[in-house]
Amino acid sequence: MKLSVCVDALFRNQDFTESVRKIKAAGCDTIEFWTWWDKDLEAVGQAVSENGVSVAAICTRFISLVDVSHREAYMQGLRESIAVAQRLNCHQLISQVGQELEGVSREEQKQSLIEGLRNCVPMLEQAGITLLVEPLNTRVDHKGYFLASSSEAFDIIKQVGSPHVRVLYDIYHQQITEGHIMATINNNIKWIGHFHAAGIPGRRELITGELAYDRIFQAIKATGYTGAVGLEYFPENDAAEGIMQAFDLSTS
Repeated sequence: MKLSVCVDALFRNQDFTESVRKIKAAGCDTIEFWTWWDKDLEAVGQAVSENGVSVAAICTRFISLVDVSHREAYMQGLRESIAVAQRLNCHQLISQVGQELEGVSREEQKQSLIEGLRNCVPMLEQAGITLLVEPLNTRVDHKGYFLASSSEAFDIIKQVGSPHVRVLYDIYHQQITEGHIMATINNNIKWIGHFHAAGIPGRRELITGELAYDRIFQAIKATGYTGAVGLEYFPENDAAEGIMQAFDLSTS
């Protein structure tokens, strides 16, 4: 298990190149970020190369998967995102699924989501990239979002039936939605491709709030997981200090 820093969260509205330099200086050599379409990709690539960091994940364009009328737009956004990921030697793309539709049954929307993900598989296989489907909490941060439950997300992934489509298990979101963090991780690690972490409540540094991240990290390591846990929060204090605190938790 390794830690990754979400640049757009911990260093929001700051210069990307300088942020990557600070992340590396804090001892982390893996980054991720949300939006590629508003960045100078030449500068991003240069910052990655010059600082010797790798890119764990970036997002696809935020286009609905549950709304079949947006299917072609989603697929085009995926093509563009794959091209950017390959340019950065990044092997994972994070996908949201869209807002719940009024007047359409949840089952119909779920089947549209599954069908849409299946349509993505040939493109993902050819590129050697994994698509990460992210359930988000709807109680605090993302009201109206279709997919909140991790159990429903795991069921969707199983029905898609491809190793190139996995769940992004966001510990912050799932603590709000359902709890039972360590048991869920232990029981479903084969379906998880990536993690996100933040303190709760408040979405702050990992040392804040109700979650014992040292024990959560131990539980993740015990599964044999070798991927990244992305730090995705909005720091109250110095971002570099929070990164180093997270490393202390991950090695305790």
